[in-house]
Amino acid sequence: MVNAALSAVPRLVVAAPSSGSGKTTVATGLMAALTARGLAVSPHKVGPDYIDPGYHALATGRAGRNLDAYLCGPELVAPLFLHGARGCDIAVVEGVMGLYDGAAGEGELASTAQVAKLLRAPVVLVVDASSQSRSVAALVHGFASWDPEVRIGGVILNKVASDRHEELLREALDSSGVPVLGVLRRAPQVDTPSRHLGLVPVAERRAEAVDAVAAMAAQVRAGCDLDALFALARGAGALPDAPWEPPVAAPRDGKRPVVAVAGGPAFTFSYAEHAELLTAAGAEVVTFDPLRDEELPEGTGGLVVGGGFPEVYASELSANEPLRKAVAVLAERGAPVAAECAGLLYLCRELDGRLMCGVLDATARMDARLTLGYRDAVAVGDSVLAAAGTRMRGHEFHRTVVEPGAGPAPAWGVRAPRRRVEGFVQQGVHASYLHTHWASEPGVARRFVERCRTS
Repeated sequence: MVNAALSAVPRLVVAAPSSGSGKTTVATGLMAALTARGLAVSPHKVGPDYIDPGYHALATGRAGRNLDAYLCGPELVAPLFLHGARGCDIAVVEGVMGLYDGAAGEGELASTAQVAKLLRAPVVLVVDASSQSRSVAALVHGFASWDPEVRIGGVILNKVASDRHEELLREALDSSGVPVLGVLRRAPQVDTPSRHLGLVPVAERRAEAVDAVAAMAAQVRAGCDLDALFALARGAGALPDAPWEPPVAAPRDGKRPVVAVAGGPAFTFSYAEHAELLTAAGAEVVTFDPLRDEELPEGTGGLVVGGGFPEVYASELSANEPLRKAVAVLAERGAPVAAECAGLLYLCRELDGRLMCGVLDATARMDARLTLGYRDAVAVGDSVLAAAGTRMRGHEFHRTVVEPGAGPAPAWGVRAPRRRVEGFVQQGVHASYLHTHWASEPGVARRFVERCRTS
């Protein structure tokens, strides 16, 4: 039975006409401002992005969670949302790109608009008003009328230059039927630094990130009607779905194999549900930092190395020779190792000329070309993660190239945008550029933990 109070948790989606409009500033600032009021705020992000949820977690004190209708399927969006929103007074969902932008060539799939409809949630549209006045009304009208199933409940005007500019914008929007719920002035102090793959993660600049989130919260408190935003969130429709639950497997003989999960500044990309799935499958999940820890956690029976920025920390990772050797020994004995993107680079012989773990006969280097997009993939053969023929969807996002030597079998057959094989399977190692969301295929975690028990 669906918990009525949980299914009706107040919620709203923060969206924008395009990237760069200020969604992250408004969403993160709103999360922090509501948290400061004593509310338990559930933070969510549409799409596969790992970095924004780090700022959301800092703002709310809760794990930032992703809602991706491509990686997990539309049917899991509401259950995953309800799972994350347990015990919360309100949920704030930050959108991705423009409101109606989704997976290329897939219509509305994975768009913020689709997620808003799946959650029956009102949308707050953040508009960069820096170069317009009366035209803002036409823009808002267009977004509000494009899809009648998407409810635009209010507008927050961002980068407003002056009192007179604000007056002109409000006059233009008076007849639009969409209320102005906030006006934010230009404030460079809340900007967060970026590099080749987006914002710099919280783990790499925690003190500065704390200050940035505080500035975002102050700006939202000063410029937005928090009471009106909360009232709008309370108008969200009840959801008929049950919360997602990771399938539980009782540990054999009461013993839980230790699964070491790489963390720290170099490996910041991980979906919260992965650790929950591993734990539910019977593992003891222990996080370690490859930049600082010279040994794997005691009793490690399996290793998960997710995404991040090893290219930024290549020198430090290379300098930690004891840990590199420990990883190589673990893999050599056949223990299960799952590596995604950054983890793949770490397992190579070298990265940009610096020695890595040498588990894979491959070299990696930075590249000027950005590889980006959703991928539809099928497991080429059996591995510690999937049986041959298992279909999963992933996301690829990197500026590196891996040049393989001879030996390892491929991990995935990728169907689009062109047919190719990708990744490596070698003994107990599964390494790939693809970021996948294991909630879409819970058997991945169970299979991995079972191999930890038997390897």
